[in-house]
This record gives sequence, C-alpha cells and structure tokens, in this order.
Amino acid sequence: MKTVTPKLSALILTLIPFPALAAATDSTLDFTAHWTGIVSIVFFVAAYALVISEETIHLRKSKPVMVVAGIIWLLVSVAYTAAGQTEAASAIVRHNLLEYGELFLFLLAAMTYINAMEERGVFDTLRAWLVNRGFSLLVIYWITGLLAFVISPVADNLTTALLMATVIMAVGGKYHGFVALGCINIVVAANAGGAFSPFGDITTLMVWQEGKLDFLQFFSLIVPSTVNWIIPAFIMSLKIPRQQPDPLQEEASLAHGAWFVVGLFIATIAMAVSFHNVLHLPPVIGMMTGLGLLKLFGYYLKQRDKLLPRPGDEDLGDTALSMESYDQGGYDYSRAMRYNIFKSLERAEWDTLMFFYGIILCVGGLGALGYLATVSEIFYVDLGTTYANILVGLVSALLDNIPVMFAVLTMDPAMNSGQWLLVTLTAGVGGSLLSIGSVAGVAVMGQARGIYTFMTHLKWTWAIAVGYAAGIAVHMLLNRHLF
Repeated sequence: MKTVTPKLSALILTLIPFPALAAATDSTLDFTAHWTGIVSIVFFVAAYALVISEETIHLRKSKPVMVVAGIIWLLVSVAYTAAGQTEAASAIVRHNLLEYGELFLFLLAAMTYINAMEERGVFDTLRAWLVNRGFSLLVIYWITGLLAFVISPVADNLTTALLMATVIMAVGGKYHGFVALGCINIVVAANAGGAFSPFGDITTLMVWQEGKLDFLQFFSLIVPSTVNWIIPAFIMSLKIPRQQPDPLQEEASLAHGAWFVVGLFIATIAMAVSFHNVLHLPPVIGMMTGLGLLKLFGYYLKQRDKLLPRPGDEDLGDTALSMESYDQGGYDYSRAMRYNIFKSLERAEWDTLMFFYGIILCVGGLGALGYLATVSEIFYVDLGTTYANILVGLVSALLDNIPVMFAVLTMDPAMNSGQWLLVTLTAGVGGSLLSIGSVAGVAVMGQARGIYTFMTHLKWTWAIAVGYAAGIAVHMLLNRHLF
C-alpha cells in the first residue's frame, strides 16, 4: 500500500469518524483498528460460523462467504477512498481475482476429468473389484487406506475418500466399529497423500502456482506424509475385528473409452507440469488444453453413440453403476447412452468452486485492511517461523485449510524451501485432527451418517496428533538440508 501524504491527513481525519487509521511499522496503511476493519472482521467471523454449521443448518458454505466477500470489499473501497487511494483497492482485488481465476480453471478441468472417469465406470469397477475379493476386515482396512493414500495425489482427496468409504460401508455392513475406524483411516490417508503432490490438495496447488516450490520438491514430503498416515493407521488397526465379512457380489463394467480418458488425464497433468516448468507458463494453460482434448474425445464418443441403439429416454450424467440398465436381447443399453462432456462439467463441485471465490476475496480484503500483516507479525516474527508453520496446521483443523494457506501466501513471509514444505505438510494434514478439518472428513461424515461422527473421530485425535508430530519431525530430519 502507498504511504499517506501530509496533504491527505486533514481529509482523512474529516472523513473518518474514528481515530483508528494507524500507520504500521513499514509506513503502510493499517485499517485494523478503523471501523471498516472492525466491521469486516465481524462479518467474516459470522460468515465462517455459518460455514462451520453447514451440516447442521444445511446452508451451502459458498453462500455466506460470497455475500461477505462483497461486503468486505465495499468496506475496503470506503477505507481506501477515505485515505485518498481510490485506485489501490481496485488493483488489489484484481490481483485476487487473477489468482482465483487460475485456481478456478485448473480445478474445473481436474474435476471434469474425475467426473468423466466416474461416468465411464473407472471408480465403480475399482470398488466392485475390492468388494468381490472376499478380503477380511483387516485387509480391507489396510487396502482402502493405502489406495486413499496413493490415489489422492492424482485425484482430489474428496473423490478418493468418498470412493473408499463406499467400499468400507459395503464390506463392513453390521460391523459399525470397523466402519468408523475405516473412515477415519481413509480421511487421514487421503489428506496425507494429497500433501506431497501439487495436484493432491488445493493448498499444495496454490503453493505450486505461486512458485514457492518446484514441482519435484513436493515429493520430498513423501516419507513425512507416509509417517503421518501410517502411525495412526497402525494404532487404530489394533482395534479392527479379526473377522471375515459376509460375501458380496457387485457388478460393474467399464464403458467404451474409459482407459483412454485415464490416459488423457495423465497426459493433461504432464502438460500442466511441462507448461509450468519448461515454458514458464501458468500450469492452468496445460490443464485447459487437456480439457480441450477431453472435449474432442467426447465428440468422438457422441458420434460413436449415435450409431448404437439406445433407449428413448436418456439420463445423461449418471455414474456407471447408477445408470438404469436396459437389457434387451443381451445388449446393455445403459452403455449406449450418449456421452455428453457438458454433463461432466455440470457435475463439478460448483459449491466448492464458489466457496473458494468467497474465501479468496474475503481473505484478500482482510489483507488489504492490514490484518494479515498483523497476523504475520505475531506468527512469523514473535513466534518464529517453525512454530508458526506448525500452528498453521493446528488452525487448519478448526478452519478450512484453504483460507489459512491463502493467508500465508498473501502474507508471504520470507521462508526457505524447507519451511515452505513444512507449512505445505502441516496445512495439508492438520485437517485430519478433526472430522470437520477437511472436506474429505465432512463428506465422509455425511456418507456414513451416524457411524462416523465428530465424536468418533475425536476419540482418535490423540493418535492422529502423534502421526502429525512424527511427520513434522521426520521432515525436519530428512530435509534438514533445505532449511
């Protein structure tokens, strides 16, 4: 922010009824004690209270933060106009919108690919394979946890957690204790797996897009992330019933082009990495190019489906397992339904995407009012960088890790690669400490309602905390050369 010139002092004092416009130590404007800043904080806290209460009041989390984002920036504009800097607020919000635009398009492309693979039956086939194997409860516990850990670095942790939770619930059946422990294990594994990949979590994606770490540097967190998951997983496994579940048989098959879509997704990720590392372009350019390729393949599927007989009434956009089957003469008409790429786009997590808009604009507005500079002073100067980054993970268990990480990136403290990896790790896995600390936990609570609950998860928070501390210790030991 620009400094306040003497000529503006009298104008500021006449326009602002509270003497709370103080200059920070770096001579930039600080509105934290001004009425606009105080009102902004009140609105933000109220909006976040509604976000946390989403499961109780059934109000989509995007709605309050989107409204409050507009209110905060109205107040930012008032404050900056009173300070004579009418263009400054516009410049800051445009920067925030650019950051959101890149994140939005990147996630939209990734979500569309995930939905396309789901529509082609990839995830349903994997689930059916696991259910039909006849594994014991203990083996299913470890397999689902391991798959959640290895799939989430490529797919998002929400999709991964939901997929594995359906396996746990299908196999577990009447064994509610097993289902609860299996769900906790999946949430911890999905969050830990996403922490060492730029594509595994929104926080890692933001750090990578900001250029704080190179693509390959994230993989220095593989061992710490593994420790973060494996310790609580082992502790909880001691309580898994040593029983064989009732035999199940589930049908699923892959639709035409399923593996080609998987290959396109892998190629799209490679393009995003290459565009960023080799061409020095935003990775979203590679992702959107890959989305264009998926749309072209969708055109091929649509033309191919025109040649196949199909039922008169279509239900586009369903998953492979939930499609209604029309069995006439041995022909599976559910696979003859025309593929529509826009159904995959339509089924993206729009509430999540809009939530990100509201959060980024809210946090950006609070930063423009000087709050992030104050928090940065308390965290990264008074506490020290290492303690601050550990605390970030604990805060993300109470709040969503997205606004926490965006706040850190906006504060932009001077940190080496080791510290950026540390805050990436803690923000990614800290949400596992509570069931409400990550989108994976909230989603699985809704899926296993009444079995996997906040209190059920809280009983094992101590074990997850041991893994959290151990993961941090392993990172600081193995990657000490980066500090």
